[in-house]
Amino acid sequence: MDPTVAPMQHETETEPYSGWGWWPSWRPTSMSLLKSTEAKVLSCIQNELWSRFVTLPNQDRIWTLTLTNKTAHKPLEQAPKKTPLVMVHGFGGGVGLWIRNLDALSHSRPVYAFDLLGFGRSSRPPFPTDAALAEEQFVNSMEQWRESVGLENMILLGHSLGGYLATSYAIQHPSRVSHLILVDPWGFPEHPQPGVETPAGQGPEVVKRPPLPRWVKAVASVVSLFNPLAVIRAAGPWGPGLVNRLRPDFKRKFEDLFDDDTMTEYIYHCNAQTPSGEVGFRAMSESLGWAKRPMLQRVHLLPPSMPLTMLYGSRSWVDSASGDKVAQIRVQTATRTVMIDDASHHVYADQPMEFNRVVKNICNDVD
Repeated sequence: MDPTVAPMQHETETEPYSGWGWWPSWRPTSMSLLKSTEAKVLSCIQNELWSRFVTLPNQDRIWTLTLTNKTAHKPLEQAPKKTPLVMVHGFGGGVGLWIRNLDALSHSRPVYAFDLLGFGRSSRPPFPTDAALAEEQFVNSMEQWRESVGLENMILLGHSLGGYLATSYAIQHPSRVSHLILVDPWGFPEHPQPGVETPAGQGPEVVKRPPLPRWVKAVASVVSLFNPLAVIRAAGPWGPGLVNRLRPDFKRKFEDLFDDDTMTEYIYHCNAQTPSGEVGFRAMSESLGWAKRPMLQRVHLLPPSMPLTMLYGSRSWVDSASGDKVAQIRVQTATRTVMIDDASHHVYADQPMEFNRVVKNICNDVD
């Protein structure tokens, strides 16, 4: 066992019963395999790492990493009082995807990363099918996690779905967020209505997606009947190969760390488990990935005093014009948009040095 990974107590090593007796054996995955693959990923970390489950009042558990600078030689409670950075992954992700960022960002302050409820190694409870209730379940689990960990305030960073949820959290618990950092956030623009033209400079024109072919819409209408990651589970023993074919970019993004399929195996094991968080995401999303409750309609509820930075990749499918719209809505507040060149939706992995530099500068501005 890797010495950086703290031993876990009462950890579930087998796949929870799903009601399909043959299903677990059909899928070459388990929580134990996810654990061992993640341990290989986390073995790259050089700083002090404490990994454990944080138990919420309802007994759900949130898988959590805490990193501090190894050269400090001080326990966390005796370290200089710097506002911790809390990192929230996107849809289908987990703490392992921050592997190129955790060491650099924990150099001068504590860094926390956790698997969202229903994803990765965290508990996988049922989620409601109502968009507002599903969002509330995610946000409530984040607040209960904060209380359980004992953080008074934090610099909150969220990627993609994590950016959407981090914004919702900051609206509901503004006193806990010193600076909100959104990395290619999902769910901000409104879904354009067919046949409705938006006047220049107003409304959802901020999203400039090209029209989709009819066959794509037809396939999407069928896929919408299922959970987003159902195809990975339905592929059974071919699932790992399917992830490799669908997402070869993940292997390339981390090839300087792993010369095998470690990262795509990690993605597979994160997403081939019993569906939970993806059920909540499906409840919050409309066809083709639009949010039922677009965040642009609520971003004005963030306190004017809360600094907000939005990071986008120049090659991302998420249109950065939503960031410009947020700046217009929060006029005369500390709001800015940062574009990172030659980066896709996964900014933190495509350009880790630039991403880490930008985030460290933001954190240094806090304290």
